[in-house]
Amino acid sequence: MVLASLVPLSELEDSPFLVDTRRQYAACRDWAERNGYAIAATVETNNAPVTTPALWQDVEAGAEAFLCAGPRILDAALESASDFAEHCASRGIRLITVECPEPAYTAEMKAAVHRRLSLPTAGYDGC
Repeated sequence: MVLASLVPLSELEDSPFLVDTRRQYAACRDWAERNGYAIAATVETNNAPVTTPALWQDVEAGAEAFLCAGPRILDAALESASDFAEHCASRGIRLITVECPEPAYTAEMKAAVHRRLSLPTAGYDGC
């Protein structure tokens, strides 16, 4: 399972990678492909308690690991990354931060993320 941060668009200027779930997914997907994992699901959260049912739904269905693009993503996604790590360990679930370097965002890249997230009802898919 990929765990991504769901932070407000207002954070785009200061922390674009935290806002850009597509790049977070891509980093996790690349890691999974290189390491023989298949991604079964994705969960986007912001400051979620570790007992949030959506976090554990796919674990109960057989998922073996959580992938997260990096420690900052994990910290933004969860109320307590350390408590989450403990919950994972107690359930025998691996918690993997893929430690990808955060991309350096240009103004154009930030604008594309902004368009994709602010115009979804207009049919814009970010391409």
